Amino acid sequence: MPMMQPQSRSRLWWRIIPIGIALAVVAYQFLGAPQFINPETGRTARLGLSEQQESALGMQGFREVTAQARLLTSGPAYDQVRRVSGRLAAAMSDTVNFDWQVAVVDDPAQNAFCLPGGKICVYTGILPITKTDDGLAVVLGHEMAHATCHHGAERVLHQNMTQTAMLGVQGSFADLDYQQQRTIMGLLGAGAQYGVLLPFSRSHESEADLVGLKYMARAGYDPREAVGFWRRMAEASGGSKQPEFMSTHPLHETRIRQIEEWLPEVMKERPAGGQVER
Repeated sequence: MPMMQPQSRSRLWWRIIPIGIALAVVAYQFLGAPQFINPETGRTARLGLSEQQESALGMQGFREVTAQARLLTSGPAYDQVRRVSGRLAAAMSDTVNFDWQVAVVDDPAQNAFCLPGGKICVYTGILPITKTDDGLAVVLGHEMAHATCHHGAERVLHQNMTQTAMLGVQGSFADLDYQQQRTIMGLLGAGAQYGVLLPFSRSHESEADLVGLKYMARAGYDPREAVGFWRRMAEASGGSKQPEFMSTHPLHETRIRQIEEWLPEVMKERPAGGQVER
């Protein structure tokens, strides 16, 4: 077997050292990140932001959205969002200590979200699809669960770790010409996107679905309404969809199937009588 030439060994080390340094930094980022044990699922997550940083970013985003939007401060839509979000917040674990704030945006967009720290925005365009308090509880329970599960902070850590690893790989191929580097990084970037980041986002969506169902059940709403809501959302989207592996969200069919599997257990969370005051 021919011996490796010194020049070849030097080039091999040139490839390995930047990747090794990057992996060491990734390990440091992961092990040094604060842990969060989700009280609803038992899953342990590592977070890229402290609760104070999350809250500050959430408030900043909330102010930016509300400063540019036409807000409702009274009326049936405003009262409904306040009512449902309040009951959901009251049904959460004592470990959730958020300063909940709600904004109702007069806009036809079919949208709602909850920023870190409990800052909720609901666009009136989604209300014809939610139809009832139960339907709205599906949406708000899901969005509020994203915040209570600290999904944003967890994504920050994973994005930082992915970026660090990519920089290490880029350094190991610094001796190649620009076009070769671009090709390699493009392939690796696609692999990270479709193999790590997008599946990670879909798992967050599924966790928010499950936790949101638990919240709405404890608040006295009917989790079975989630199936009807997501069917209406599928109809509202006009049937347009991309392959699930290319999406940050599960397909509607996947989401409905998961919800139907969870319902027998989730329904046990409802209070006796199962009705909520209107």
